[in-house]
Amino acid sequence: MSEIPENLSYTEDHEWVGPNEGDGVKVGITDYAQDALSDVVFVELPNVGDTYQRGEVMAVAESVKAASDIYAPIAGKIIAVNDKLEESPELVNESPYGSGWMVVIDPSEDMSALIDAESYKNSLD
Repeated sequence: MSEIPENLSYTEDHEWVGPNEGDGVKVGITDYAQDALSDVVFVELPNVGDTYQRGEVMAVAESVKAASDIYAPIAGKIIAVNDKLEESPELVNESPYGSGWMVVIDPSEDMSALIDAESYKNSLD
């Protein structure tokens, strides 16, 4: 069973959104998504300052099995990226909700389009 923290919000495309220490919201892929990808070998992240609409491709995670698009869970501007993933893309597998986070977005819309942990869990069944 995949880990699905209750304190985060989710998309049906397997991204999570959670609080950040500073401005914006932290974004990554879920435990379910990293498990489906298996061994992540490369992560292509957006640039700080890039803006996205909800649902636009903002990053790519490549594994030994496939490349998978990562979608912007909410509209906004990228205000930070996890540079550690350049050297250590396996962090996405080891700690998808911790050190494997991908970007911080300064949202330009509310989070009403996101689903809670229970709804995300039900979407996996």
